[in-house]
Amino acid sequence: MGFFSKLASFFKGYTEIDEDFYEELEETLVMGDLGIATTERLLEDLRKKVKERKIGDPSECRELLKDSMKEMLRSVRSDDMYDFENGKSVVLVVGVNGVGKTTTVGKLAAIYKAEGKKVLLSAADTFRAAAIEQLDIWAERAGVDIINGVEGGDPGSVIYDSIQASKARGVDMLICDTAGRLHNKKNLMNELKKINTIIETGYSEAKKETLVVVDGTTGQNALSQAKEFLEVTNVTGLVLTKLDGSAKGGIAVSIQNELGIPVKYIGLGEKLTDLEKFDPDKFVDSLFA
Repeated sequence: MGFFSKLASFFKGYTEIDEDFYEELEETLVMGDLGIATTERLLEDLRKKVKERKIGDPSECRELLKDSMKEMLRSVRSDDMYDFENGKSVVLVVGVNGVGKTTTVGKLAAIYKAEGKKVLLSAADTFRAAAIEQLDIWAERAGVDIINGVEGGDPGSVIYDSIQASKARGVDMLICDTAGRLHNKKNLMNELKKINTIIETGYSEAKKETLVVVDGTTGQNALSQAKEFLEVTNVTGLVLTKLDGSAKGGIAVSIQNELGIPVKYIGLGEKLTDLEKFDPDKFVDSLFA
């Protein structure tokens, strides 16, 4: 039984709120990728509410837990978190290889183009030839222009050329794919530092957004990856991919609670339109559906 169905049916299996109830609930939440720290925080909040409101029926805990999760997710969000979508913007997309980073760039391009924005893609992942070819395909699918680098070339030069092209063509959204390696953090740090400097000096009038893409099916490993990127660049939002099918999904709650950075988009499939803005209430309701 998957996490979604187990969590949905959990509260029906108890007639009283005792330590067995809390222990089993803790195990269920941890298994659903909420992690130890987030689970403990949720259970502490639940125990407090149960005591204050003198609740004795386990089924009432279902709504309390849902509310706590929603509050946790909302606490790291702000009214201006999508402000970068208005006006001239540069969106840097980072993440390790294999998480759906290049695919996310293509899907974002399709979203913004559908909103009537002029979009340009920058293939600054010159470390991997396949990434450049892959992004070319996504640019064609989304119907947007692309500035290509060459394998082994300087990513900073690609970003610089992309900025010049953006200014010349009156582009609204410049979306940059970047290299996904983490095994040599020093190189990655230097590369991202250089890219950030090029953007700040060459396109200071543009808003800047840095999105880290993580694979939702990898659980706590996704949290570790996001932490790594937080150490090397100023991450402003998260994209959780592969949340279709059997993904446990609790990582969305855990990652925001532990890092204090909002999930802004979720990937739900392979189609161009399978990327949407993250809605905390809708997401938590689906966990308990």
